[in-house]
Amino acid sequence: MDAGQVAREDDIGNAGVPFHAPVDCQQGNLHSRNITLLFTKGPALPLPTPQPRAHSHTREVVYRGFQREDRLWDIEAEMCDTKTHAMDIPGEGTWQPGEPIHGLSIRVTIDNGFVVREIAVAMDDVPHPECPIAQAPMQKMIGCTMGPGWRHAIQTNLGGARGCTHLRELLFNMATVAFQTLPEGPLPDAIDGSPPHFVGQCLAWDVNGSVVRRHYPAFVGWQRKAAGN
Repeated sequence: MDAGQVAREDDIGNAGVPFHAPVDCQQGNLHSRNITLLFTKGPALPLPTPQPRAHSHTREVVYRGFQREDRLWDIEAEMCDTKTHAMDIPGEGTWQPGEPIHGLSIRVTIDNGFVVREIAVAMDDVPHPECPIAQAPMQKMIGCTMGPGWRHAIQTNLGGARGCTHLRELLFNMATVAFQTLPEGPLPDAIDGSPPHFVGQCLAWDVNGSVVRRHYPAFVGWQRKAAGN
């Protein structure tokens, strides 16, 4: 592991395995300190053997987190769509096998409070000449916070014909990547009698599950108050 890389482990404390998923979609090299996430190695659970089939389409998506020298953070996302056969869109063009149909990337700069300070977008490969128009509206996300309400902010600013479907898809998951990128510390405390926002939001953090019993026993069985109460 390079000296500039920071190894991370999950809160279980087991040794992790580096996960690297580079996507070559004719993008430029990334700069800043690379945060390499480590995932604990559990039992092998392979997918069942598939039925006979022919490979048609590949979508490669990769997220990266970087710590900047100015103490801000860059979260980057890339998407690349290719096909194994030629694809023709009448009036638009023909894409050869392996030629990117979508080659999109986003860089969101956030501060320690997960507030978006800057955003940059590149749409190097698109199927329609109008697609790059969707880059300008992305600036509306400046000032939004990667946390509770992030998806609502994306939908409000970029939903429907106000933005690009694929850029929205990339933005959705950038918040969870930011959460993994910023320095780890103790699990956050309860705020105003409520548990952290991630409690109750997935199977592992089920309010009736063992993880909540270990880390937030006071919130076992907790129910979030309805809006307006």
